[in-house]
Amino acid sequence: MPVPLPTTAPLDVDDRRLVGVHAERVSDVSSADFPGHYPDEDHSWSLDRFKENLRLDVTRLSQRSIELDLVGLDASVANAIRRTLIADVPTLCIEAVYVWNNTSVIHDEVLAHRLGLVPLNVDPGMFEMRDATALPTDRNTLVFKLDVTCTRKRAAPAGATDPDVLYENHLVTAGMLRWEPQGEQADIPQFKRKPPGPTNPDIVLAKLRPGQTIEMECHAVKGVGKEHAKWSPVATASYRIHPYISLLRQPPAHLVREFAACFSPGVVKVIGAGTPDAKVELDPAKVRNESMSREVLRRTEFEGCVKLGRVRDWFLFNVESEGPYAPQDLFPTAIKVLRTRIGVLKQGGDAHGAQGGDADVVMMDA
Repeated sequence: MPVPLPTTAPLDVDDRRLVGVHAERVSDVSSADFPGHYPDEDHSWSLDRFKENLRLDVTRLSQRSIELDLVGLDASVANAIRRTLIADVPTLCIEAVYVWNNTSVIHDEVLAHRLGLVPLNVDPGMFEMRDATALPTDRNTLVFKLDVTCTRKRAAPAGATDPDVLYENHLVTAGMLRWEPQGEQADIPQFKRKPPGPTNPDIVLAKLRPGQTIEMECHAVKGVGKEHAKWSPVATASYRIHPYISLLRQPPAHLVREFAACFSPGVVKVIGAGTPDAKVELDPAKVRNESMSREVLRRTEFEGCVKLGRVRDWFLFNVESEGPYAPQDLFPTAIKVLRTRIGVLKQGGDAHGAQGGDADVVMMDA
């Protein structure tokens, strides 16, 4: 089955791939492309057919986010990739904070929590996981120091009220975290080129006034988002199912503007508004922007004018990176992690079969 290009509306999609969208319900939610469902049709799984239908197209790429189309997969697989992006791709974050002095108005625990949420620009592949009983080493821990004291500027003009004019170091930001090399870390070429630090140095951690001091030592370790959200490498990872819109007949000429207003802006174009021959057309490039509000199905005057649905195996992903990964690296990394977990599951299944299928199998984390 040919896969439509992501830049055009899927007007000729096979009805078997559609989830029906109606005024008060949806239909055909479950896929039916499995052996035995359709008489005299072979729907056994084929790697060649899977490769032919599978498609991944990047539709937008920026410094911190990516949008892509993933076509030809079941929703369970697409959702597994999404959940892996959020919960199983590792990063490094501050986990332990040793407070030597804190005279700010922010409690130690609150400040430690804020420090833990600061994303770091360190490649997780360079470090090992550290469990609760392991000792910190240069292979599993990064150390940062935070030592800031607010003072009054002697040259500040009389009557000034702007803190930037009055005080030095009145804002404690993530950029004030100073990396303290441990062991052989100072000799690592990547760290020589780009010392470890926050991905965004302008994150405000606290506000100080003259005489207030913060002095802390922070230990960053490797972890995953399922343990705590601070280790999640993404701000968001979500997908929508591609909308399907088919015009069955033209709406009444005097109602074309109201008909177009039932859809997201730009999806439906009005031609010849105000004339007896007024009509509407779909903009193929903007059908993907439709929010599927179903307002057009609730209007009796537009009954029978349009058919709505979603293409079951066409997913529009939106992923925003907030850690060390470039947006284009997140998807391949998530798939690599998912394949590793599948390998562990397969290993457990093979071991179970080798033992005759009666013994218990002890699984481990990937």
